[in-house]
Amino acid sequence: MNDLTTTAAMNLREREFKIVGTRPPRPDGVDKVTGRARFGADLFLPNMLVGKVLRSPHAHARIKSIDASKALALPGVKAIVTCADFGDLPSEFIPAGEMMVNYRDMTRNIMAREKALYVGHAVAAVAATTDAIAAQALALIKVDYEVLPHVIDVEAAMAPGAPLLHENMYTIGVEPKPAQPSNVAKRVEFALGDIAAGFAKADVVIEREFNTAPVHQGYIEPHACLASVSEDGQAELWCTTQGQFIVRSFCAKLLGMEHAKLRVTATEIGGGFGGKTVVYLEPLALALSRKCKQPVKMTMTRAEVFEATGPTSGAKVWVKIGATREGKITAADALLKYQAGAFQGSPVGPGAMCAFAPYDLENVRVIGFDVVSNRPKVAAYRAPGAPISEYAVESVIDELAKKLNIDPIELRLKNAAKEGTKAAYGPKFGPVGLVQTLEAARAHAHYQAPLKANQGRGVASGFWFNIGGETCATLNLAEDGSVTLIAGTPDIGGPRASLAMMGAEALGIPYDKVRPSIGDTSSLGFTFLTGGSRVTFSSGMAVIEAARNMIAQLRERAAKLWELPLDQVIWEGGCARSASGSAGGEKKMTLAELAAAAGKTGGPIVANAAINAQGAGPGFATHVVDVEVDRETGAVKILRYTAIQDAGKAVHPAYVEGQMHGGAVQGIGWALNEEYIYNAKGQLENAGFLDYRTPVASDVPMIDTVIVEVPNPRHPYGVRGVGETPIVPPMAAIANAVANALGLRMTQLPMSPPRVLEAIERAAG
Repeated sequence: MNDLTTTAAMNLREREFKIVGTRPPRPDGVDKVTGRARFGADLFLPNMLVGKVLRSPHAHARIKSIDASKALALPGVKAIVTCADFGDLPSEFIPAGEMMVNYRDMTRNIMAREKALYVGHAVAAVAATTDAIAAQALALIKVDYEVLPHVIDVEAAMAPGAPLLHENMYTIGVEPKPAQPSNVAKRVEFALGDIAAGFAKADVVIEREFNTAPVHQGYIEPHACLASVSEDGQAELWCTTQGQFIVRSFCAKLLGMEHAKLRVTATEIGGGFGGKTVVYLEPLALALSRKCKQPVKMTMTRAEVFEATGPTSGAKVWVKIGATREGKITAADALLKYQAGAFQGSPVGPGAMCAFAPYDLENVRVIGFDVVSNRPKVAAYRAPGAPISEYAVESVIDELAKKLNIDPIELRLKNAAKEGTKAAYGPKFGPVGLVQTLEAARAHAHYQAPLKANQGRGVASGFWFNIGGETCATLNLAEDGSVTLIAGTPDIGGPRASLAMMGAEALGIPYDKVRPSIGDTSSLGFTFLTGGSRVTFSSGMAVIEAARNMIAQLRERAAKLWELPLDQVIWEGGCARSASGSAGGEKKMTLAELAAAAGKTGGPIVANAAINAQGAGPGFATHVVDVEVDRETGAVKILRYTAIQDAGKAVHPAYVEGQMHGGAVQGIGWALNEEYIYNAKGQLENAGFLDYRTPVASDVPMIDTVIVEVPNPRHPYGVRGVGETPIVPPMAAIANAVANALGLRMTQLPMSPPRVLEAIERAAG
């Protein structure tokens, strides 16, 4: 099996492409820069109402009663919904990207039922003729709360006697089943070999504890949707989402609707990063519209986005690693405690899978806990779980290198995962590019550049497993030989261009002859969402399969016109040609000529593909960063940044570089400034971009990128996902750089100026 995959990878590496690997303009670019593109809040319908949400002011409170009678009597108010308008659902876990969601929890998250579990938890929603009337109506809704003790910190939530969020939650993954409920939803474990024996062989052992804060995805566009339900139960929904089919599934389940009666269109999306793989406003807008039979539009404020939508987890992580004097890692152990927010489902599973995945280890164990607390339910955030666990692991790896007096890249190379490595979470890797990224980092001019006083250089590697999944694509051949491509995966990072490039490559026609679009849920079959770095991989596979289907039809049409056996017609360079030696001499028809003759040879030419894509190749990256620390203020300045990543095959290198830039910048924010800050009442104190500090242009240098290409043999063009991996190394790389600049190790994120200054002063005595 390894020989076969290696041969396939070598063949892909040697293949010459005409379009794949180039940098054409994006097909949606003009609409984006001219403002013509329509995002979630840009849509309007006749007789449209405004929807608004009443949210809990308490972090934890029992809802004794809700009286909406005065609000409903207000002129201009057309409908009000509460939990009574949504049926209760049994516990049922389903995938949403790389994470799992539970329908029982989902119906309680979109609208509080027995209790409000965080500040900002939706309690009621109203539809009115104007924004002002809707706001007035919210003030008239009377909610009788019994305020309860709350818990914010993950370890405090795990402690005996902590305020209990769910009386029916018993820890899964523990035998025997606990006798008492707790805030610990789940325990996960991955292991290989014998940990104790491995540590016994170590000459050096380092263990550390780390803390990370919850951080938000920080997408620029708030959640928004427009719902319209007619008198006969047919419904349409337009929303900013990473997956219109997932929205349809979720909303149909929550509202007891038939899937076929709900048509969902994904608008252009102003960022998601995993945070738009779930529903918040969508079922509320549909429920309101169903009640009043008028369209209802809902848009979150920025404060609502921060208070009521999923950030990623904050976590407490313990890591222990042992190695020989020569730098061979003999054992690795980790304990992960991840905040899930008010409902179970933190990314602790992926965090545990990824923690030690960059390394070829014989003895390894990772234990993780999924813990609820009175915060908004977490959502996916770009490689969910991995940046947290690998920040801790890569920090200890760096300390280990220093202790052993081994270059940090050399230490990683001595232990790097490669083809044949068995990961602790199960699979054996095929061809992967970690070694190549490390070698590229070592050879890069950045790694050899001199540093000054108070400056430090850090290095870190990262891993993401990538996913495939259910995917559909359709190619329609127009009469003039141009092709329309319909995909079901919303375009966030440029996949329309990448899919059109792969379609054009497969058909042998120019890129500008393929026009891609994103279809709604009535346009093509079920397609899983945009997430997990799956789109270019899985939708690309579907497009290539559809193109091959179209080529088969075109050959049949040419064979019919030429009265030749099918095996004597080949497809080459975007044309049908008669094979050498065919009766009647050489014949040729272009795609446009075949399209024009379609009516005479059987009718329209349409090609579909419906696949469950398998074989997503994992992604590896290595980042190098230089920082300068101001010892008087604690401010950390990023001086230079180089991101190196294995893309398998970069279909559109500019978009791959863009993903690498974006992941690095988000990681910089996570490392240095971003965090949720709560007061004693469980209220979020920095629910806006003025106080929640994301990086701006002046905070980051120009980021260098190096694309490594180790083809994924499970994809026709060698593609592996690239969107998640670049956010995994930055936190550790920056922490390692700060440690080298200061001579002391920071173990809590973010490394904000007050925190760094405090560490400097504490070290000085």
